Amino acid sequence: MSATAAVEAPKEAKKGGKKKLIIVFGALVALGAGGWFSGVIPGLLHGKEKEHEASASAEGHEGGALAANAPVFIDVPEMIANLNSGGRRAAYIKLKAKLELSRKEDVTTVQNAMPRVVDLFQGYLREMRPEELRGTAGTYRLREELVARTNIAAAPAKVLDVLLVELLVQ
Repeated sequence: MSATAAVEAPKEAKKGGKKKLIIVFGALVALGAGGWFSGVIPGLLHGKEKEHEASASAEGHEGGALAANAPVFIDVPEMIANLNSGGRRAAYIKLKAKLELSRKEDVTTVQNAMPRVVDLFQGYLREMRPEELRGTAGTYRLREELVARTNIAAAPAKVLDVLLVELLVQ
C-alpha cells in the first residue's frame, strides 16, 4: 500500500502545478487584454504616450482655448404632440430636448430660429407612428431627423446633436 501512495503523491503534485500554471497564464492573458483594450499597450507600441503627455501639458497652458471650444447647450421648449395613430386610440409624445452647438457664436442664431425649430419638430412628431419610436433604433432615428431639421432651420449655425432630456410616448 505504501508503494501506491507514493505513486499517487507525485500525480497530485503535477495536477496542482498544472492548475497554478493555468491560473497564472489566465491572469497574464487578462492583464494583457486589459492593457490592450485600455490603449496602454497600443500607445506604447506606436509611441503615442509621449504625444499624449505633450498634448496634456499644452492643454494645461491653453486652458482658455479649450474652454472656448467646449460645446454649448440650448434648451428646446417642452412640447407635446399627438402621434399619427391611424384611427386607433390617440397616442401622444412629450419631448424635452437640448441642442448641442459647436460654437458660442451660434447661440443667438439658433435662439432666433427657435420658433422655426419647434414648428419643424411638431410637424415631424405629428407624422410619426407610435411603432416608429419603439426601442433604441427608433430613438436614434428620431434624434437624427431632429438634428437634420434643426440644421435646416438654423442654417448658418451648426447643431451637433439633439439630446433627448425627456421622451414620453403614451
